[in-house]
Amino acid sequence: MYNILFLFLNIVVYAAVQPLVVRNLYGAEPYRYVVLVVMVLVFLANQSVPYFRRSSGVRLNVMMGGYILTVGGIVCLTLDGVALAYSFAKGGSGTMLQSALDISVGVGLAFTSFFNGFVRVMLLSRQLGLWLRIAWVLLCWVPFLNLYLTVKVCRRVRREFIVEQSREELNDVRDERQVCATRYPVLLVHGIFFRDWQYFNYWGRIPSELKRNGCRVYYGHHQSAASIADSARELAEQIVHVIDESGATKVNIIAHSKGGLDARYAISCLGMDKYVASLTTINTPHHGCMWEERVLKFFPLWAVKLVAWQYNALFSRLGDSSPNFIAGIAALTAHRMERFNAEVKDAPGVKYQSVMSVMSKSSSAQFPLNLGFSLVKRYEGRNDGLVSVDSAWWGRRIPLVVPQGKRGLSHGDMIDLFRENIDGFDVREFYVSLVSELKYVEDGGEPYDISPDGVILRDR
Repeated sequence: MYNILFLFLNIVVYAAVQPLVVRNLYGAEPYRYVVLVVMVLVFLANQSVPYFRRSSGVRLNVMMGGYILTVGGIVCLTLDGVALAYSFAKGGSGTMLQSALDISVGVGLAFTSFFNGFVRVMLLSRQLGLWLRIAWVLLCWVPFLNLYLTVKVCRRVRREFIVEQSREELNDVRDERQVCATRYPVLLVHGIFFRDWQYFNYWGRIPSELKRNGCRVYYGHHQSAASIADSARELAEQIVHVIDESGATKVNIIAHSKGGLDARYAISCLGMDKYVASLTTINTPHHGCMWEERVLKFFPLWAVKLVAWQYNALFSRLGDSSPNFIAGIAALTAHRMERFNAEVKDAPGVKYQSVMSVMSKSSSAQFPLNLGFSLVKRYEGRNDGLVSVDSAWWGRRIPLVVPQGKRGLSHGDMIDLFRENIDGFDVREFYVSLVSELKYVEDGGEPYDISPDGVILRDR
């Protein structure tokens, strides 16, 4: 309703300015020039700040203003078209000349509004994606298709605003509660083929949301690809560093993919159990990947070594001290994990729990997870594009994360890799509830279950 009022105001300003411009072009009374100047200034002010809401941040205010200007421009262009068609149907040379002048002024004002708004939307939205932007730029000259793409852009921007505004309001309401202020800091451990880069966070928008709600967040800072034992040694050093820096006696580990295996080894084999209160694994292949064994057998050894050489050279330049592609992937086969589970026993006193999601179809994810989905499904059944559901369970099982609808959730969706707002799954709220549950258990409560949208399923 708040947004509709601003949209209505935008159209009213346009409707007031246009006739005044036209009348002055026809030599209207002098006093109307003063009114014209005032209305033009109002129009420019409306173009500068078409929307403002105190509870919204600068980006959301400017982006929503862009949405209002864009929609307002389309509405005004439509009204101009209808008015022009009516004047031509009415006939008369004088009427047609005035209508041509009217439509010129109207189109100019409406296009100014549309262009101003659309530039804001294209620059500030984080949910449009690269392909939609490219499609609009390349096809904006195609009739009807340009309108379809513009409407699609506007709908996505409006939904982004609603989601982000709701998050801001929710965080403001619970700000004093600091629901993620756990006794022990949270250590986020990435999976294989990624690093904890400064300018691209592996965990997307999750860490900032946790910090916003009182959580102390640290990162694993281990290499992108190495054997489980080597990664675990790096992780153990980081755990000790976090203990020293934070002053806490323990940490809560949340680990994604292979990071969960690295954490298990560090806890059970490197003496880190005394420093770890809990381990929550996210889509971790605890029982290995059968499909990986088939793939490794399919490709010749020289091809695997070539890929490994290129990968190791690249990530050495990106910051890894000694990346080992082959050791990293070889550790995840089903046979290796069977031996791993027999040797690496859970440590008493550490709380183990696991989270797993499932994709519904190959189009649920981007490359390469869309290809991985079909491959894993063939050999292991339900999966997230890389890991099968049956392989992911370890310790307490948090219910399978399956949002409403046909999309499903991929391996990357569970760490907000693509920063996408997914219908039926609020990844940030899911992690807030996950850490909130850790805090509740630290205070002596019983664990509860969490739904895909972060709603607690068991009253605490």
